[in-house]
Amino acid sequence: MSESARARLMSADTIAAGGPAAKSLLHWPERGSVFAERQMRLRQLAQGHAMADFLRFMAELARAQHKALQQSPDVPLPDRPALERADRAGLPVIPAADWPRDAAWREALRAIAKDLRGADIPEGVRAALDALDRMNDDALERQADCLLTGVMHGLDLAAAPLVAAALQVYWTRLALGVQALVEADAGAAAQTDGLGRLSVRIHDPGACPCCGSRPTASLTRSTGAASGQRFLHCSLCSVQWPLPRIQCAYCMASERIFYQSLDAIDASAEESSARAAQAAVQAECCEDCGHYLKIMHRDRDGFVEPVADDLATITLDLLVSEAGLQRHGVNLMLLFGDSEAVPGTVPSGGS
Repeated sequence: MSESARARLMSADTIAAGGPAAKSLLHWPERGSVFAERQMRLRQLAQGHAMADFLRFMAELARAQHKALQQSPDVPLPDRPALERADRAGLPVIPAADWPRDAAWREALRAIAKDLRGADIPEGVRAALDALDRMNDDALERQADCLLTGVMHGLDLAAAPLVAAALQVYWTRLALGVQALVEADAGAAAQTDGLGRLSVRIHDPGACPCCGSRPTASLTRSTGAASGQRFLHCSLCSVQWPLPRIQCAYCMASERIFYQSLDAIDASAEESSARAAQAAVQAECCEDCGHYLKIMHRDRDGFVEPVADDLATITLDLLVSEAGLQRHGVNLMLLFGDSEAVPGTVPSGGS
């Protein structure tokens, strides 16, 4: 049994938010590991978990995503003038809602579906695969539009994680292409510990500077040039961008922030608060706007992975939402049934 334990930390002014160099850096997804690491973490988290079957299926889906990404062809990219225009205007360079999608994303979907049919998957997933087989290209594009614009009306919730998985593969491929363009222009001297340079001066610092999507969670890093820095993890393209610690990713406030985590229900208040302050996965909650976003700490658990650990801590979402807070993060692998809801949000009263 568990409950939500609260810890209030020092003010944002007390903790260094990071130097100017860190604020100009993005962490790009790695083609060979972004989905492979997610798969491994999901399998690890499934052991002894109450949602073990679900997490194991998500691991199979991540495995299929990894394979599809390795086989994905080159896709049309923005040219350098387009990158410069987006940068000057403070807009994402490959916007999820407006980017002209190439047919490659549908090819990735079909590859993922074929791969899953040969795996040990629940019968409900097989039914969703059958439904996808019956959709023509126009129907698939409409499903993608629903996911990318946040309009749930008309979305097939059973097939949505599969469509989302293919869109993640496609946008990750786009992000890798943008990274290559940026690094070619910046030169080898601009590269430090896997971090490439690209302006993050978009109008909404809580949205991905590459595709404009909301984050799944935030992650504090413990090694390399970004040690101690907090990055938001994009729910679509897996790019990570910096945001100062102890700052709400929704309204950017920094004064009334507190943290909640799962703890044993029989723990004393003092023990519970102490463990809450050191939990590897916490909900960063803002009293100003009433939103929260999970934050994951690599210095406390070196294997945490934003999407996997978010799925494995749904109980935390339930408990925090019961306190009246609304989820800001998006996990495209876990959508909710409110026809008016935005993907990844927790409706009032639970998920």
